[in-house]
Amino acid sequence: MAVVKGLAPSRATRWVIAVVVGLFFAIPLLSTLLYTLRDGDGFSLVHWASLVDPAQASTFAPIWTGLANSLLLAVVTVAIVLLLLAPTMILVQLRFPRLRPIFEFVVLLPISIPAIVLVVGLAPIYLQVGRLLGTGAWTLAFAYGITVLPFAYRAIQASIDAVDLRTLAEAARSLGANWPTVVLRVLAPNLRTGLLAASLISVAVVLGEFTIASLLNRQVLQTALVLVNKIDAYAAAMFTLLALAFAFALLLAIALAGRSRAGRTSS
Repeated sequence: MAVVKGLAPSRATRWVIAVVVGLFFAIPLLSTLLYTLRDGDGFSLVHWASLVDPAQASTFAPIWTGLANSLLLAVVTVAIVLLLLAPTMILVQLRFPRLRPIFEFVVLLPISIPAIVLVVGLAPIYLQVGRLLGTGAWTLAFAYGITVLPFAYRAIQASIDAVDLRTLAEAARSLGANWPTVVLRVLAPNLRTGLLAASLISVAVVLGEFTIASLLNRQVLQTALVLVNKIDAYAAAMFTLLALAFAFALLLAIALAGRSRAGRTSS
């Protein structure tokens, strides 16, 4: 297939786009960082030092509790994506390809429903969930699992479209492998990039979600930040930066994992 070179962006165009996009993200982060470093006489680390000050422990307690709840929710949500969504997508791709349009419509539907509308529908369900499983913050994972479906689906489907799953599965089955072995040891490694990307997206959505947790009266990182912001605005800004740094570290880990996988495959 011929490639029209005139349509490809030049190196200067790519650099301009990269700089503009970089500034779009960097300027708010830099402004927030400078805000946390500001004190009466200029700039210092006094606000950052307060994070380990025992006298401020009671102020930061809601944030630590919310962060622990959010991390637990992230683990449960990622488990839902990897153990329920991904195998279902593989099953549809291999056995029921005609159902893919319907399945895709159902999975992408939550992205078109506002979070507040979703909560109105989930509120009666969570009344029953609270009676059966308690009112712990981890139960939000069921709602978050619905919220991340469209984003996780796109990430995993991109990897599925790039791999001939049917040929791999038939080859493994012809060698005597059972279906759990086919999925875990043959298909999953080839979908590694998509699975890692879906996991990252799920973690990012969970760490940044506020509406569902607030309306269902659960304490997570974002609701705790709003609470602490009324007492200490610097603390809320610092923990926001730390949460973004954590998400960025996950992104780098996924990029390095995908690169190492690609290097082993090429060798």
